[in-house]
Formats: sequence, structure tokens, C-alpha cells
Amino acid sequence: MSHSPRRRTVLGGALLLVPLALGIAGCSSSNPLADAPYDAAGQVVLKGAEDGRKVDPSVPLEVTATGDDRITDVIATDAAGRYVGGELAPDGSHWRSTGSLAAGAHYTVRVSTEDEDGAQGRRTIGFDTGPATRLLTVTFGPKTGTYGVGQPITAELSTPVQTPAARAVVERTLRVDSRPAVQGSWYWVNNRVLHYRPKDYWPAHASIDVHATLDGIKVGGGMYGGPSKPLHLDTGDRVEAVTDAAGHYMTVLKNGQEIRSIPVTTGKPGYDTRNGVKVILGQESFVRMRGDTIGIAEGSADSYDLPVYWATRVTWSGEYVHAAPWSVGSQGADNVSHGCTGMSTENAKWFFDTVRVGDIVKVVGSAGATMTPFDNGFGDWNLSWEDWRKGSALAAGTREGATPADAARLRPRV
Repeated sequence: MSHSPRRRTVLGGALLLVPLALGIAGCSSSNPLADAPYDAAGQVVLKGAEDGRKVDPSVPLEVTATGDDRITDVIATDAAGRYVGGELAPDGSHWRSTGSLAAGAHYTVRVSTEDEDGAQGRRTIGFDTGPATRLLTVTFGPKTGTYGVGQPITAELSTPVQTPAARAVVERTLRVDSRPAVQGSWYWVNNRVLHYRPKDYWPAHASIDVHATLDGIKVGGGMYGGPSKPLHLDTGDRVEAVTDAAGHYMTVLKNGQEIRSIPVTTGKPGYDTRNGVKVILGQESFVRMRGDTIGIAEGSADSYDLPVYWATRVTWSGEYVHAAPWSVGSQGADNVSHGCTGMSTENAKWFFDTVRVGDIVKVVGSAGATMTPFDNGFGDWNLSWEDWRKGSALAAGTREGATPADAARLRPRV
């Protein structure tokens, strides 16, 4: 008797639950969100991709609703999963991309729709973009190898890039990674050539990798980036040769320690050696040097035609560090050359064997002008870091520099 009321309570609860459950089932059967999405292939169109055609990468993507359905969402990605930005019209009639497409790439567009009854539709569209008609490639320099700590990295573009916006696009794709890491920046020498250097010289025994992610990137004006070969460099010891033109001596340092002091002669008045930091460009065991190649009239008092040995080049206009046995009596005491730094044959051979391309040659105390940054070799280090940063398209804009130094290489002087 005492259990009967409880049984009736439980039964009553069960009977009350049946209509509630039926009510839920009835609602879900009419709820379009509970149904599988329908195929919206006939409801949306991707403009330009009809019949498997390749899409023009320079034209924005446009997805359009063709019937009474409205678009609720669009997700566009490339083969690597990177998203393409876009905007959906408030009424859901169309979606248009706001981000750039790469040339010669594959994309997937996933479209969500909704009909007038609230039913959900889906369509996935895959397409390829057409190849670029105008390609921009970059060639890095110098060649793979081991260099001194003053060696800048160069990037030469296959086509001029004029506008600040296009330069910024290109510069963002040029990557320099060093171990140990350093702070560095690109500088636009002109509309086709960039140089990269750290704030200070490269560390000794650094490992440097250079590459571009330009391939397929829209640069502007119908031009897209093409493939570029990466570059690997190493640096050797930190070798610096500091010449005091007024004191007539060169001090050679290796990793901060003096390893040799050499009596020298530099440019005489009217042919003064350039002050400032230069970077070794190359080495030649023998060079014939003639005065007429630098504008000295043959037969004049300053004319010369000499065989020169152990010549280390520091400018394209003909400034070398080399053996000058004819001026040994003036070395360490007077400046008698036509701009080069002369020393004994023994010292020149030692210097030739000690330094490498990319090492630093610095001149102080000369009456000559300062080495220019770009038109006569690598004078990059004569710009302050603040001024160097102004040459980046990602900083305070660009400036036009001189034409590339190797466009018109002049002949040697002594």
C-alpha cells in the first residue's frame, strides 16, 4: 500500500514526458538546420572559372548567387592552406576577393548558401590561375663561397621596379638569415639593384642563407614574381686593413688583433687616395697598369706603363693595394702614387695571401674625397645605419642611387 502513490507519481511523470518528446521530434523534422546541406552547384557561380577555364590572377575573384538563394559564407584558400581575403555583400548576393591571387597556383573556394526557407547549401569549387605574362626574377650575389665580413649581398631584378608599393612587395619577399643572427636591411641602389648589409660588419665565421619567396606573387602592373635561386655564404676571420695616409703605414688586424704593420705610399696631391671603408673586390697576381686608361696623356710627366704584381682591387676605377718596388724609398715617408696603396713586393705578396674578397680596407688621413657608396665598388659601409635604413622600401621610402658599379668598369691606376 505504501508504494502505490510512488508508482503513480512515476507513471504520471512518464506520461507527461511523451508529449514533450513528440514536440521536440516534431520541431526537428521541420528545422532546416537539422537537414544535410543541399548541393548548391546550381545556385552559385565563380566568375571566370566556368568550364574549367584558368582564372586571370590579376582580376578579383567573384562568387555570385544565381537564384533566390543568398550566400552566407565563402572560404578561399591556396594549395598551402593560405586564406584569400574577401568581402560578402550585405544581401548575400555576391562575394568578392580583396587579397591578391598568385599566378600559376591552385585554389579551392568553399561556398555556403541559404534558401528562402532557411535550408543550408554547400558548394566547393577548385580552380587554377593562369600563368603570368610578365615575370620578375631576382639574382643574388656574390657567388656561393666564403667571404670577408664586409661583403654586402646583392639582389639584381630582371625588370625595373619603380613604384614604392611594388618595391615594398618585392622587398618583403627577400629573406636573409644568418647564424649568428644580425640586424640588417636592404637598400634600393636603383630600380633594379638592391644591397643588403648588417648594421655592423658580419660576424666572423657566420653562415648566411639568402632566398626569395617572390614566385607567383603579384608585384603590380600585370607583373608577377618568378622562381629565384637561393644563395649560401660563409664568412671567414674578421680581417681589416687600416691605412693612415698621413702617417704612411697600414695596420692589418685579424679578429681585432694586429698581425702586421706595413710602410706604404698612397696618392700624391691631385691623385689622393679615397678615404673611407672599401671592400676587396678581387685579386690579380699580375696587372698591366697604364696612365692613359685613367685619362693621363701618354708622354706627359705623370704617364706610366708598368707591370704590377700582387694586386688587390678595392674600386672598379682602378684603385688597388699592390707591390710597388719602384717607390720603396718613399714608403713609410711620402705619398707618391696615382691613388693606389703601394708597398714592397714582399709585403704585397703577404697581404695578397692574407686577405680575401669581402675583407675591409679602410683609409684615413687622406686629402681625398670619401669613397662613394655604390658607383665604384662596395662603399656601403660609408653610410650611417640611419641613412642606410632610409634606402629600404619598408622604412622611410627609397632614393635613386647611381647605376650599378659594374656597368662601366674603368682601368687600373698606380
